[in-house]
Amino acid sequence: MSAVGGAWQWLTTGSHWTGGDGVVHRLAEHLYFSGVSLAIALAVALPPAVLLGHHGRGGALAVNISNVGRAVPTFAVLTLLLLLIGSGSDWPVIVALVLFAVPPLVTNAYVGVREADRDVVEAARGMGMTGRQLLLGVELPLAFPLIWTGVRSAAVQVIATATLAAMAGFGGLGRIITAGFNRQINAQVVAGAVLVALLALLVEGLFLAAQHALDPVRRRSVSAAPARTTPAPAPTGAVRP
Repeated sequence: MSAVGGAWQWLTTGSHWTGGDGVVHRLAEHLYFSGVSLAIALAVALPPAVLLGHHGRGGALAVNISNVGRAVPTFAVLTLLLLLIGSGSDWPVIVALVLFAVPPLVTNAYVGVREADRDVVEAARGMGMTGRQLLLGVELPLAFPLIWTGVRSAAVQVIATATLAAMAGFGGLGRIITAGFNRQINAQVVAGAVLVALLALLVEGLFLAAQHALDPVRRRSVSAAPARTTPAPAPTGAVRP
């Protein structure tokens, strides 16, 4: 039997989905590591990156520092954290994934806010908007697509990288792969890889759908569309991104 056929048979066997080593339990562990890590990374990376992009000072340095994380292998960071923290908690995995998720968040948030359409920004400033109003009402809506792209990229990367937690003895879908290697069951290895790939694709699709639904500029354009069917003079001082 081929590896693909064996993987399908493995995935369609009900006993492989239940119990402590089953797919459902491992998926819950994987989502836990990924979700907590992404939430912490968002809280740590987005506020300073957005503010640096708004003020235009120190952003390049912050981006360069955060990008150092791209050059360091995640498994090496995880190993180092295991030595420093120990394996008695989930923090080595979570911290390693947070460090891995931060670079795309910082880069996209800073660049998105900093490179928001300057004509629109200057027009809003000329209307007397305060710095806070300018950031929340103009720069962030214009930067949303690029910021969300960074969030989506970080989410997919964390989902894929969380598989490495199994190599350090932690849970997640990676345990299915490592168990297959240990038992020399190629079908299980392929099945585990397929599960991780499908989860990453699902997360990618969900974030794309969320971007389509949440983009403030698009929503504003859609809500304004019916008004344009009846000719009317443009409101004085209107600012359109």
